[in-house]
Amino acid sequence: METEKIHKTAVVHPDAKLGQDVTVGAYSVIGPKVTIGDGGRIGNHCVLDGQTTIGKNCQIFTGAIIGSAPQDKKYAETDEVELIIGDNNVIREYATMNMGTIDGGRKTVIGNNNLFMANSHVAHDCIVANHCILANVGTIAGHVTMEDGAILGGLSAVHQFVRLGRLSIIGGCSKVVQDIPPFSMCDGHPAKVYKVNTVGLQRAKVPASSVSSLKQAFKILFHSGLTKTNAIEKVSKEVPPCPELDHLIFFVKTSERGLCS
Repeated sequence: METEKIHKTAVVHPDAKLGQDVTVGAYSVIGPKVTIGDGGRIGNHCVLDGQTTIGKNCQIFTGAIIGSAPQDKKYAETDEVELIIGDNNVIREYATMNMGTIDGGRKTVIGNNNLFMANSHVAHDCIVANHCILANVGTIAGHVTMEDGAILGGLSAVHQFVRLGRLSIIGGCSKVVQDIPPFSMCDGHPAKVYKVNTVGLQRAKVPASSVSSLKQAFKILFHSGLTKTNAIEKVSKEVPPCPELDHLIFFVKTSERGLCS
């Protein structure tokens, strides 16, 4: 730990583990069980606490609170739970992230290359994969899963145990109480499926043939009026297969909270 990179007003516990080239801003507090990977940038007035591991090259901006106790009445200070954050994440001003709970698997897990905008919140036992975005004041409740490339619009809230599918995008101010299908564009209060996220698929370089298959599948799954079982059967028989379609069907089959309609 290079003292010239630690502001003189910062409080860094001697047991904290800081990698090479880590910067800590003014009045920030880093607890004894915190590990920060090489190249970390911790802004001013941040609090990093709990059993928290942060990967390489993460940027944490002013006022963020990372690794605090889960907002769960069953939590006890003696619980051995943690927050794990991967590499190259950007956590903007006043964002908050909680550790996991005993009942929820003990871990909140954040992948790589994610963007958490100002005042966003990641609750206990969430899993956020890679290349996800939580816009300003986007909040995900406990046990939520965000698959790769999912985007949550500003001022949107996600109910406990909901899954946000791969490359899905949710409009601002949405109320999300059921699973968001992969590759979809959703919006509303409560959120509804509108169409395939064509732009997101193009940016992810998904082949045009796969996009075409997804569009056909969406019409059957969400606009035909068929039951889930019959719609899946129809998709399997009539829509040209591709890896993205396989993922969509698996997601639909394994939904426990039900899908946004």
